[in-house]
Amino acid sequence: MAHEGTQSTNRVAEGIGDNPTEQPGGGIGGALRSSLGVVRRYRGALYGFTLRVSVLTAVLGCAIVAGGFAAAWDTFEGVRDYADRNIANEDSYVAYADGGLPPLVRVGFVVSLLLLVLGLLVVSVLHTAYAIGDSHATRDGGPLTTRELWRRTRRRFPAALAVNALTGLAVGAVVMAGLVLFSLVDGNKVPGVETTPLGETASWQYTLVGWVLPIAIWCLGPLLYSRLSLATAETVLERRSPFVALYRSWVLTRRARRRTLGLGTLVTAAAVLVFWLARYAAAPVAHFAGLGMLWLSDDNVWITGVLVMILPTAVALLLLPPVVMPLVCAVFARLHGDLRAREDAERGAGAVGASAASRPTGRAS
Repeated sequence: MAHEGTQSTNRVAEGIGDNPTEQPGGGIGGALRSSLGVVRRYRGALYGFTLRVSVLTAVLGCAIVAGGFAAAWDTFEGVRDYADRNIANEDSYVAYADGGLPPLVRVGFVVSLLLLVLGLLVVSVLHTAYAIGDSHATRDGGPLTTRELWRRTRRRFPAALAVNALTGLAVGAVVMAGLVLFSLVDGNKVPGVETTPLGETASWQYTLVGWVLPIAIWCLGPLLYSRLSLATAETVLERRSPFVALYRSWVLTRRARRRTLGLGTLVTAAAVLVFWLARYAAAPVAHFAGLGMLWLSDDNVWITGVLVMILPTAVALLLLPPVVMPLVCAVFARLHGDLRAREDAERGAGAVGASAASRPTGRAS
């Protein structure tokens, strides 16, 4: 009881709270309408904050990628020299042979790790901001500025970062399990399952274990993320520890599995759709960037090829924060508010029922 009282006091002190009269939204459509309503109401603060985060993300992401190319520049020059020598001698050659591949793999690993950390920071700060914005709207807290939103966000950002890191590890473990199973089957390391020879029909064992089962495991990733997606709002608004917030998210979403799964599927489909459309739209940008890299590298086709290959994906990822993340963050913030309101209503009804049951009855006349 003391712990709950402390939480309530902290929530009031932060200007964060729930409206006990707020009724949970009905269904997926209701959650979408209410979440988008919050974004429209505070579009100056919420979307202004999102644009600032997106611009900073683009600058840092481009700096990380540029640093990776700078670190691998000499290696790409060595790859070109090796290929030019073999071509001049009319010898056959293998791309990235003669020790050229390991340094590139190391640089790519470091760049990928830094980009993952950057993505974790972006997801954490946006989920935190939209959870605060949704709570502010629920209690009708009046106007909200970007400065005030950032002030409240940075106080609970470390806890939100820890929650999202744990969520990422859990989802990543599921994805990695599918990849490991796929690689084991593809490497003929699963007893009784052999890879399909070229030009032949795949056996049912290979189809089941090598394709159906890994895809089923990968589908568990978005499902697990949707079940843990309320943990950020829980740790921000209720001041829960990261592990307790993850448990509370699992408990809350258990009350509305279909709704959680539906919203999770919807926002995942929206993110995938925007990602693939942006990749196709960035093809002309990749062409002009490749021409620029050819000029900068003195016609080094090896480093230019890598840039042209990764640029559409990089552009698509940079467009996700300003285009998709407002929807994702607002939907999960509203879902948390609805499920918390339902839980509080059930708890209040139970307390009233217990009080009525324990009340002494009058004497019969």
